[in-house]
Amino acid sequence: MRARFNRSTVIFLLGCLVVFAVFQYLFSAGVLNAFWYTLIRIGAVMAIVSIGLNLIYGFNGQFSLGQWGFYAIGAYAAADITYRWTQLHDTSGLMVLLLGVAFSGAAILLLGKYLNRVRGLDAMSAFAIYLLFVVLAVLVGVWIARPLIAPTTAALTALPEAVSSQIVFFLAVILGGLVAAEVSFLFGLPILTLGSDYFGIATLGFTIIIKVLLDNTDTMFGLTEMKGARGMVGIPKDTTWFWVFFFLFVVVVVTRNILQSSTGRAIVSVREDETAAKAMGIDVGGMKTLTFVLGSLFAGLAGGLYAHINGFLHPSNFNFIRSFDPMIIIVLGGLGSITGTVIASFAWALVLEGFLRIVLPEGFETWRFVVYPLLLLVMMLLRPKGLLGTYEIPFLRSVMPPRRKRERQVDAQGLQGPTSERQSEGG
Repeated sequence: MRARFNRSTVIFLLGCLVVFAVFQYLFSAGVLNAFWYTLIRIGAVMAIVSIGLNLIYGFNGQFSLGQWGFYAIGAYAAADITYRWTQLHDTSGLMVLLLGVAFSGAAILLLGKYLNRVRGLDAMSAFAIYLLFVVLAVLVGVWIARPLIAPTTAALTALPEAVSSQIVFFLAVILGGLVAAEVSFLFGLPILTLGSDYFGIATLGFTIIIKVLLDNTDTMFGLTEMKGARGMVGIPKDTTWFWVFFFLFVVVVVTRNILQSSTGRAIVSVREDETAAKAMGIDVGGMKTLTFVLGSLFAGLAGGLYAHINGFLHPSNFNFIRSFDPMIIIVLGGLGSITGTVIASFAWALVLEGFLRIVLPEGFETWRFVVYPLLLLVMMLLRPKGLLGTYEIPFLRSVMPPRRKRERQVDAQGLQGPTSERQSEGG
C-alpha cells in the first residue's frame, strides 16, 4: 500500500509540473494570447473558490450561497493592501490588516477554549461575546500597527521593487483569505444552527449585504480608494500563472489531506446523517464550523487572486446572481469530487467567456447566457451526478487499505482450528 500511495503521489506531482510548464511555455511564446491567458487564470481562481464550496456543500452537506460574499471580502481586502503599497507607497493597509487579523484570531482561539466549557450557552450569546472581543482585539491591533508602519515601509523599500511587490502581494492574498475566514466564523455562529434551506437563505442574505456595503465603502467606512459604487481602480496586476497555479495546487492538496484524515471522515459523516454522527460522539457543530471556515478561507484566497488579474474591482461583480456560479460549477463537475470541480471550473471559464463568444455571430454574444444554461440542463438530464460524478484521480481518491495476507491467514486458521479439533476428537 505504501508503494502504491507514493507512486500516485509522484505521478500527481509530475503531472502538475508538466501542466504548469506547458501552459507557461504557451503563454511565454505567445501561442495563447492575453485573452486566453486571462480566461485560464480566471478558471484557476474559480476552481479555488468552487473547491471551498464543494467542501461546504458537497462533502459536509451545508447548502451555502454565501461563498461569493467571502470571495468579495478577500478581493477588496487584498486589493486595498497592494493599492496602498503601489499608489501611496506605504504599508498602512498591510500592517493594520496583519495585526488586526492576528489579534482577532488569537482572541477567537483563546475565547473558544473558555466558552467551550460553558454549558447551555446559546448561539446568539456566544456570537455577541465573540464579536465584542474581536472588535476590541482589532482596535488593539490597529493601535499597535500605527508606529510599525514607517519602519516596515522603509524595510520593504530597501528591497528591489520586484521583490517587495511580490512579498506584499503574497501577504495580501493570504490576509484576504484570513479575513474572510474570521468573518465566516463570526457569521457562522448564529446561522450554522439553522436547517439546510434556511442556512442557504441566510448565506444568500449575507452576500447581498456585502454587495451593499461595497457600494458604500467610500462613504460609510471612509475607504476613499475603493470608490464605492464607481469601482476600485489602480490595483496592480500581480496575479500571474505561477501564483494561481501555486494556490490551486496548495488548496487541492490541503483539501485532499483533510478529507482523507479522521477529521475528513467526520465531516462526510455529518453530510450522510447528522443524528447518527452525533450518536457516535462526533462534534457536529464543530465539524460544520470547521468546514464553513475552511471553505470561506479558500474563497478569500481566490478573491485576492482575482482582484489582481484585471486591476479593477466593481461591486456588480459580486452581486447575488454571480453567487450561483460556484454552485453551478460544483453541480456540473460532481458534488463530492475535487477532480470534477477543477475540470468544470476551467470549462466554465473557457466555454462561457471564451468559445461561446467566438462561435456565436457578432452581436449575439449575450446569447451565451442562454446557450450555457441549456447545456447545463441537457447535462443534468443525461448525467444528473455531474460531469465526473464522484470520480477522483488516484492521488485524490480515498482507498481503504487491504487486509494483510498474514492477517487473512490467521483468520483462516482461527476459523479452521476448532473444526479440526472437533474432527480429531470425534475420530
